[in-house]
Amino acid sequence: MSPTSSLAAAEFPRVLARTRRFSLGVPDRFTVSPDGARVLFVRTGSGTDPVGRLWLLEDGAERLVADPAVLGGPGDEDVPDEEKVRRERARVTASGIVAYATDREARLAVFALGGALWAVRTAGGAPWRIPTMGPVVDPRPSPDGSLVAYVTGGAVRVVGWDGTGDRLLAAPESPDVVYGLADHVSAESIGRLRGHWWSPEGDALLVTRVDEAPVARWFLSDPADPAKPPRLLRYPAAGTANAEVTVHVLGLDGRRTPVRLPAEADPEHHPDGRWTDMRFEYVTAAGWDACGPYVQIQTRDQRSAELFEADPDTGSARPLHLLRDRAWVPLTPGTPLRTGSGVPVVTRVRDDVCGIRVGDAASPPGLHVREVLGTAGERVYFTASEEPTEIHVWVYDPDGSADAPVDGSADDDRGRFRRVSGEPGVHTAAVGGDTVVLDSRTCEGRSVTVLRAGEPVGRIAVLAEEPPVPVRPLHLSLGTRRLRGHLHLPSWYDAGSDLRLPVLLSPYAGPGLQLALRAYGWWSAVAQWFAEQGFAVLVTDGRGTPGRGRAWETAVRGDRLGPALEDQVDAVHAAAERYPGLDLGRVAVRGWSYGGYLAIGAVLHRPDVFHAAVAGAAPTDRRLYDTHWEERFLGHPEVEPENYARSSLVPEAHRLTRPLMLIHGLADDNVVAAHTLRFSAALLAAGRPHTVLPLPGATHMVTQEQVMSNQLALEVDFLKSSLQR
Repeated sequence: MSPTSSLAAAEFPRVLARTRRFSLGVPDRFTVSPDGARVLFVRTGSGTDPVGRLWLLEDGAERLVADPAVLGGPGDEDVPDEEKVRRERARVTASGIVAYATDREARLAVFALGGALWAVRTAGGAPWRIPTMGPVVDPRPSPDGSLVAYVTGGAVRVVGWDGTGDRLLAAPESPDVVYGLADHVSAESIGRLRGHWWSPEGDALLVTRVDEAPVARWFLSDPADPAKPPRLLRYPAAGTANAEVTVHVLGLDGRRTPVRLPAEADPEHHPDGRWTDMRFEYVTAAGWDACGPYVQIQTRDQRSAELFEADPDTGSARPLHLLRDRAWVPLTPGTPLRTGSGVPVVTRVRDDVCGIRVGDAASPPGLHVREVLGTAGERVYFTASEEPTEIHVWVYDPDGSADAPVDGSADDDRGRFRRVSGEPGVHTAAVGGDTVVLDSRTCEGRSVTVLRAGEPVGRIAVLAEEPPVPVRPLHLSLGTRRLRGHLHLPSWYDAGSDLRLPVLLSPYAGPGLQLALRAYGWWSAVAQWFAEQGFAVLVTDGRGTPGRGRAWETAVRGDRLGPALEDQVDAVHAAAERYPGLDLGRVAVRGWSYGGYLAIGAVLHRPDVFHAAVAGAAPTDRRLYDTHWEERFLGHPEVEPENYARSSLVPEAHRLTRPLMLIHGLADDNVVAAHTLRFSAALLAAGRPHTVLPLPGATHMVTQEQVMSNQLALEVDFLKSSLQR
């Protein structure tokens, strides 16, 4: 290794921690005004500044709209617990202004700062503080900007933009009830982070009521601070009771109308299964558009989901669209929604590919839809993949397009669907009028381009730091299943030499996330850094990961570990056949969350292939994870116990014969530390040596700089010493 690259590699862990995994300075949370003239966004001041600020792009120039540094008042230490939970679920690592909401025309923006409510006119002027009846969570202005709804202490209240007329709309009837916020399962596993929506006229709100009384009570304590009382956590573990979520229309005149949704699905249209539970227990989506309120609900066994429109005066609900699937109904983020004229946009599984339907038009065959981004009039923007390593922005235009039609879309919808993004990579967007804000990650870096009528008219600056170790993977398609992977080799390595490199697998490889993409994230930089330490690092997305059709995703139904582990074994063998410098006599594996679970499973079940492992925040007991996520793959633990036994690691602790390091944040409320503690106890009972690294105060998303930077060094030392044994 050259002196320059050696210095960069030594600096990398500190830079990774200081930049919050290179996320600081990246513009995010774009809002485009309906006329397309203004773009609001959040961005920190630099690649090392953790404080988020609100910015506006107008006439090609950026302008700072709100800066926490000059506002004064409460700081991040005063953030309400409910807001801390929302940030953890949204994986927010910055402080300051991290979220905001606007009125219909994006003329008024409101945000919470240290529990205080602030507002600002985007046309100019200083932000002002709006007095409230308590610490504020998720404030949202009415469409005309005259009022602001907010949640405090589990109650929904409304206040005027000038601080007058604060009134209560719904108060919790008991300590277990919360109005206007998402429950744990909705936020963590379903992806619904909101709990209240304004009517277009601004005279009422659609609000969720969450009763957590049936949910099991867990207590998270801080062993490093025995004087600190434990925190109560309502956690619906697999097979246990969920929160009771209902939906209500709250009028500003005091009227309250419950939305009368069915209690269970129609048995004549519900797919059969070994475990069948047709009760509608999940509110997966809701909103209020020009056509009225709508709510989508899903059964406990997740094989039916139905969309309803509600009468705001009577609460009666009329079915609009039914989704069914023999494995589980795929919930496409951003759906359901309706265009300006009320045409529904819904999920549709077609030829094993998850697509969308807009009225009578279906997305082209072979196009796997990832997310619906929004509408502009009758146009619908969404992200989708033809090749699983790329995600592009697409648009459906009912009037057709002058651009070239989609290749291969030989059906009646040819020409009505077209791709907006061009360069290989991962793209998303925000839209308003004829303006598209294209947020792109490619192998060359991150960029945000403003398009108007399809033509670039400007850019929004990305201030993120560049990794000190240049990322340089080989893009691979491995084995008979053409597993997409990245192989990171040391920059100083000569492939023609006799030097053989130990191999380090660094996958996630679980549902909901891909790493082997035509775009490099922070995980790519970490993989390259490990390569600079002398490893050949292989990152592979196997069965269960998104983007390759329903059969690929549902291959893990009934077995969370087996297919994923088999794909990692196939990948490392295929890579070694192609690159003889990989030493299959020294193979290690590391990962976090599901990746940590996979790492433990690798050394337990395939010690012939894997010789050491580092596992962070690993869910070792599948019964200890939440209902919606776990039952999706394994069913109910009392009906299909063999699936949980097959997929859990604690009963297999006696199999360990390889070095293993376990890492876990003790404040983790997603994968609680009990997973690692129970597994460690089982290892001890079986007389199996192992290493445990507890992280006091750390959640599932470790953000402490010293912990992040030093953890990597400890991992490298452990892996190198383990592979020398």
